[in-house]
Amino acid sequence: MSLTLSIYDDLKIRLATTADMDEVMQLAAAAAKENGLLEANPELLVRAVWPKLNLQTGLIGCIGKPSGKIEGMVVLQIGKLFYSNEICLEELVLYVHPDYRNARAAVHISWSSSAKAPAEKLGLPLLIGVLSSAKTEQKCKLYERVLGPASGKYWIHGRKTGSFQETAIGET
Repeated sequence: MSLTLSIYDDLKIRLATTADMDEVMQLAAAAAKENGLLEANPELLVRAVWPKLNLQTGLIGCIGKPSGKIEGMVVLQIGKLFYSNEICLEELVLYVHPDYRNARAAVHISWSSSAKAPAEKLGLPLLIGVLSSAKTEQKCKLYERVLGPASGKYWIHGRKTGSFQETAIGET
Protein backbone atom coordinates (compact mmCIF):
# COMPACT_ATOMS: atom_id res chain seq x y z
CA MET A 1 0.00 0.00 0.00
CA SER A 2 1.43 3.35 -0.99
CA LEU A 3 0.19 6.30 1.00
CA THR A 4 1.87 9.68 0.75
CA LEU A 5 0.02 12.91 1.30
CA SER A 6 1.51 16.36 0.83
CA ILE A 7 0.27 18.85 3.40
CA TYR A 8 2.70 21.59 2.49
CA ASP A 9 5.60 21.55 0.04
CA ASP A 10 7.94 20.77 2.92
CA LEU A 11 5.74 18.36 4.87
CA LYS A 12 4.48 14.88 4.00
CA ILE A 13 2.44 12.13 5.61
CA ARG A 14 3.73 8.74 4.53
CA LEU A 15 3.79 5.11 5.59
CA ALA A 16 6.64 4.26 7.91
CA THR A 17 8.90 1.41 6.83
CA THR A 18 11.37 -0.85 8.58
CA ALA A 19 14.05 1.77 7.82
CA ASP A 20 12.19 4.08 10.25
CA MET A 21 12.40 1.64 13.18
CA ASP A 22 14.82 3.67 15.32
CA GLU A 23 12.92 6.95 14.96
CA VAL A 24 9.55 5.27 15.45
CA MET A 25 10.82 3.58 18.62
CA GLN A 26 12.10 6.92 19.94
CA LEU A 27 8.67 8.46 19.35
CA ALA A 28 6.93 5.42 20.87
CA ALA A 29 9.07 5.71 24.00
CA ALA A 30 8.38 9.46 24.22
CA ALA A 31 4.63 8.88 23.78
CA ALA A 32 4.65 6.20 26.48
CA LYS A 33 6.56 8.49 28.84
CA GLU A 34 4.20 11.42 28.25
CA ASN A 35 0.85 9.67 28.11
CA GLY A 36 1.37 6.13 29.35
CA LEU A 37 -0.81 4.87 32.15
CA LEU A 38 1.66 2.12 33.06
CA GLU A 39 5.41 1.76 32.63
CA ALA A 40 6.34 0.84 29.07
CA ASN A 41 8.31 -2.30 28.31
CA PRO A 42 10.70 -1.73 25.36
CA GLU A 43 10.39 -5.35 24.18
CA LEU A 44 6.59 -5.07 24.05
CA LEU A 45 6.86 -1.79 22.13
CA VAL A 46 9.09 -3.51 19.55
CA ARG A 47 6.60 -6.39 19.29
CA ALA A 48 3.81 -3.89 18.62
CA VAL A 49 5.77 -1.68 16.19
CA TRP A 50 7.67 -4.15 13.98
CA PRO A 51 4.65 -5.95 12.41
CA LYS A 52 3.05 -2.60 11.58
CA LEU A 53 6.21 -1.40 9.84
CA ASN A 54 5.84 -4.58 7.74
CA LEU A 55 2.09 -3.95 7.15
CA GLN A 56 1.20 -7.22 8.89
CA THR A 57 -1.10 -6.16 11.75
CA GLY A 58 -1.67 -2.54 10.85
CA LEU A 59 0.36 0.43 9.75
CA ILE A 60 2.26 3.45 11.00
CA GLY A 61 1.82 6.80 9.33
CA CYS A 62 4.55 9.33 9.92
CA ILE A 63 4.73 13.04 9.29
CA GLY A 64 7.78 15.13 8.48
CA LYS A 65 9.88 16.71 5.81
CA PRO A 66 10.94 14.40 2.98
CA SER A 67 14.25 12.78 3.94
CA GLY A 68 13.99 14.55 7.30
CA LYS A 69 13.29 13.68 10.88
CA ILE A 70 9.90 12.12 11.70
CA GLU A 71 7.91 14.78 13.55
CA GLY A 72 4.98 12.60 14.56
CA MET A 73 3.27 9.29 13.96
CA VAL A 74 -0.02 7.48 14.15
CA VAL A 75 0.02 3.75 14.92
CA LEU A 76 -3.04 1.91 13.61
CA GLN A 77 -3.82 -1.72 14.33
CA ILE A 78 -6.24 -4.03 12.58
CA GLY A 79 -8.01 -6.07 15.22
CA LYS A 80 -11.23 -7.34 16.71
CA LEU A 81 -13.11 -6.18 19.73
CA PHE A 82 -13.57 -8.87 22.35
CA TYR A 83 -17.25 -9.37 21.50
CA SER A 84 -17.16 -9.52 17.71
CA ASN A 85 -15.70 -11.44 14.79
CA GLU A 86 -15.68 -8.28 12.67
CA ILE A 87 -12.43 -6.38 12.25
CA CYS A 88 -11.84 -2.69 12.83
CA LEU A 89 -8.96 -0.25 12.74
CA GLU A 90 -7.78 0.87 16.18
CA GLU A 91 -5.57 3.86 16.81
CA LEU A 92 -2.95 2.80 19.35
CA VAL A 93 -1.20 6.16 19.51
CA LEU A 94 -1.14 9.45 17.70
CA TYR A 95 1.92 11.38 18.83
CA VAL A 96 3.56 14.57 17.63
CA HIS A 97 6.95 15.41 19.12
CA PRO A 98 6.65 18.46 21.42
CA ASP A 99 9.14 20.44 19.28
CA TYR A 100 6.61 20.45 16.42
CA ARG A 101 3.26 20.85 18.17
CA ASN A 102 2.86 24.62 18.34
CA ALA A 103 4.84 25.50 15.23
CA ARG A 104 2.54 23.44 13.01
CA ALA A 105 -0.79 23.65 14.83
CA ALA A 106 -2.76 23.75 11.57
CA VAL A 107 -1.06 20.54 10.45
CA HIS A 108 -2.37 18.61 13.44
CA ILE A 109 -5.89 18.74 12.08
CA SER A 110 -4.68 17.21 8.83
CA TRP A 111 -2.56 14.77 10.78
CA SER A 112 -5.33 13.47 13.02
CA SER A 113 -7.62 13.16 10.02
CA SER A 114 -4.91 11.06 8.31
CA ALA A 115 -6.03 8.17 10.51
CA LYS A 116 -9.37 8.33 8.69
CA ALA A 117 -7.89 7.69 5.24
CA PRO A 118 -6.73 4.07 5.81
CA ALA A 119 -10.00 3.24 7.59
CA GLU A 120 -12.01 4.61 4.68
CA LYS A 121 -9.78 2.91 2.11
CA LEU A 122 -10.12 -0.44 3.93
CA GLY A 123 -13.84 0.09 4.63
CA LEU A 124 -13.31 -0.43 8.37
CA PRO A 125 -14.65 1.47 11.34
CA LEU A 126 -11.95 3.51 13.10
CA LEU A 127 -11.66 3.55 16.89
CA ILE A 128 -9.69 6.57 17.96
CA GLY A 129 -9.57 8.34 21.30
CA VAL A 130 -7.76 10.53 23.77
CA LEU A 131 -6.30 8.84 26.84
CA SER A 132 -4.39 11.68 28.44
CA SER A 133 -4.38 13.67 31.67
CA ALA A 134 -2.66 16.65 30.03
CA LYS A 135 -4.41 19.12 27.71
CA THR A 136 -7.25 16.65 27.33
CA GLU A 137 -9.90 19.21 26.39
CA GLN A 138 -7.71 20.68 23.63
CA LYS A 139 -7.09 17.22 22.18
CA CYS A 140 -10.78 16.31 22.36
CA LYS A 141 -11.77 19.53 20.58
CA LEU A 142 -9.29 18.79 17.80
CA TYR A 143 -10.69 15.29 17.33
CA GLU A 144 -14.26 16.60 17.36
CA ARG A 145 -13.41 19.07 14.58
CA VAL A 146 -12.02 16.24 12.48
CA LEU A 147 -14.17 13.25 13.45
CA GLY A 148 -17.38 14.70 14.86
CA PRO A 149 -18.88 14.16 18.32
CA ALA A 150 -17.25 11.67 20.69
CA SER A 151 -18.93 8.34 21.45
CA GLY A 152 -17.91 8.14 25.11
CA LYS A 153 -15.19 8.94 27.63
CA TYR A 154 -12.63 7.12 29.80
CA TRP A 155 -12.23 7.39 33.54
CA ILE A 156 -9.11 6.30 35.38
CA HIS A 157 -9.19 5.76 39.12
CA GLY A 158 -5.97 5.65 41.11
CA ARG A 159 -3.53 7.09 38.57
CA LYS A 160 -3.04 9.72 35.89
CA THR A 161 -1.48 9.14 32.52
CA GLY A 162 2.26 9.85 32.45
CA SER A 163 2.49 9.65 36.25
CA PHE A 164 4.10 6.24 36.80
CA GLN A 165 7.56 5.97 38.35
CA GLU A 166 9.66 5.54 35.24
CA THR A 167 12.94 3.82 34.62
CA ALA A 168 13.75 5.50 31.33
CA ILE A 169 13.18 3.27 28.31
CA GLY A 170 16.44 2.30 26.71
CA GLU A 171 18.60 3.30 29.69
CA THR A 172 20.55 0.74 31.65
